Amino acid sequence: MAQLTVRAAADRLGVGYSTLKQWIYQGRVRTTHTAGGHHRISEAEIDRLTSRSERSGTVKARPSATSGLIVALSGRNRLHGFVDEVRSDGLLGQVRLRIGDQTLTAVITADAIQELKLRRGDDALAIIKSTEVMIAREAEIPSPVSRKKRRR
Repeated sequence: MAQLTVRAAADRLGVGYSTLKQWIYQGRVRTTHTAGGHHRISEAEIDRLTSRSERSGTVKARPSATSGLIVALSGRNRLHGFVDEVRSDGLLGQVRLRIGDQTLTAVITADAIQELKLRRGDDALAIIKSTEVMIAREAEIPSPVSRKKRRR
């Protein structure tokens, strides 16, 4: 399992470097030490922290620093995550992006995968542009017995 630097883990968690360091010093985050005494955080620990913060809603994700190549973009639905899997076959490829405990799968051209140099474990951004979004709630369907009782 990959070990992340504190800065990389902070970016993945959407918190500041100093915040994560304080959590480490307080014992809230489990780390290992390199031979040089530097902290490293496992992906399993990142998953634990991510799932706990999403349940409690206490940590607000902040956008990670970008390279500055995208100047402006009209899509407002941006999801920060990391590449879990990349498959390419012929003209098309499939990219699985892990965002917290959710997985988003996108089918893009194989050329785009090569141009973006996507590899497993890379940080990536899913930008969703849609003209329509629907939200629904499901209700339990009453059993046939309860329907008959209502008619009487």
